[in-house]
Amino acid sequence: MAKIYSKKKSNFNKLNPKIETINFILSYSKAFKVSIYKGMRFENIIN
Repeated sequence: MAKIYSKKKSNFNKLNPKIETINFILSYSKAFKVSIYKGMRFENIIN
């Protein structure tokens, strides 16, 4: 018997990250700088 795939299963999990995790990611993204010089790409973390 053929299996019917018309019903979708919900694989959605609600994520609740901690405030510390969000602050860490935001701080990292603010300190991350990408420079392009003569076709070369330089990625720096500025602290």
